[in-house]
Amino acid sequence: MCFATLLMLGASEAKNTVKLKCSIDKLVYLPAAYQVASDDLESLFDKGNYRKNPYFEWLTLKKDRAIFKRNRSQSFKIDLTMLAGEVPIDEAVLDFEKGKFLGITISVFNWGDGGSIVQTEFQRRCDLIGKHLSEQLDTKPKKRVGNIKKGIMTSGYVWESPRGKAILEYNLGAPGRIEFVRVRLATKASKGIYAAAMKERSQATVRKSSLTRNVVKEGGNVYIEGIPMVDQGAKGYCVVASAQRLFEYYGIACDMHQLAVLAQSDPRQGTSTLLINQQLGAIDYLFKTRFTCLAVRHNNGLFQLKDEKYVGKPVDEKKFHKLIRTNIDDGIPLLWSLMLGVAEEEPNLNPQTSGGHMRMIIGYNDETERIIFTDSWGAGHEFKTIGSKDIYKVTQGVFLMKPTTN
Repeated sequence: MCFATLLMLGASEAKNTVKLKCSIDKLVYLPAAYQVASDDLESLFDKGNYRKNPYFEWLTLKKDRAIFKRNRSQSFKIDLTMLAGEVPIDEAVLDFEKGKFLGITISVFNWGDGGSIVQTEFQRRCDLIGKHLSEQLDTKPKKRVGNIKKGIMTSGYVWESPRGKAILEYNLGAPGRIEFVRVRLATKASKGIYAAAMKERSQATVRKSSLTRNVVKEGGNVYIEGIPMVDQGAKGYCVVASAQRLFEYYGIACDMHQLAVLAQSDPRQGTSTLLINQQLGAIDYLFKTRFTCLAVRHNNGLFQLKDEKYVGKPVDEKKFHKLIRTNIDDGIPLLWSLMLGVAEEEPNLNPQTSGGHMRMIIGYNDETERIIFTDSWGAGHEFKTIGSKDIYKVTQGVFLMKPTTN
């Protein structure tokens, strides 16, 4: 089970918890929001006498992605809102490109953080946000009708004008069953996931053959760069958080909250290899990707898993490392489940000290015999290493998900 799940299930709210208010209105009113640079964020949200800013944290050391969270930690509880306090939100992720505002993704509501929301409150928030976006972008929205058979994974409304672009979307089945409500607001020229979000079909916007451009070779290291960072927060979402990062790398606009709904993930569940296989195998075709279970732990060895059955000969250490090198060379990260607390890692930053977890393998170094990986825990977890022999011992499963378009 992921560390955040254990933490939340086993800890009561600290007596000295600080409760603060934070509005993100400075980031959703135009054109002022577009003028916000990464260097401005600390001054716009003054940390006061606190050692670290209590309102947001950087998700990367490069400071190109920041996150605001309602449930920041056991020490801080943030009353996070937008639109003059009228709309409570669960979190907001702010993206910069070369220090300039690129876009913002707002989780107005998600089941993992918020638990539940009544239909009248869902409609009230959507109405207020819809009116705001129409005023800011000076245009009427286009309705999006979800249809899973056509690859349209959400319902909602899309705005596009010379002033920018935005989307208000929610899970299929809402308002009957409300799982998440998400808003994206971006500059007109923004690309990546913000451009992908405007498209109706949820599929990779990059071709598989182009991914080799992301492979960097330096100092013996061979690794994939450009993988977006997320923070799974106080939820057992290491699987869908890793999948979100992989999908964003492929140019697919989704998030862990949406993936949790599609994969039927429970933030309080564990991360067994069979469960991972079921969850990822249930969503790949929806996004025009192909999922393959390369190897999972069974007794004392690693085996291929097909139709929940262990097949073929054991995947020995030599074949295991060949799988890693081949896919990294192609620019394709691997989803990797393991048991923590067994082998040494550099740097040793893990907030979770033991138990099952999922992360991503992004590189290797044959000279130093190290494997390069990344965790979905925010800044500082972008680039870490483990011994080549150790990784084979601690691995519970290795999974491949790649675009189907060459």
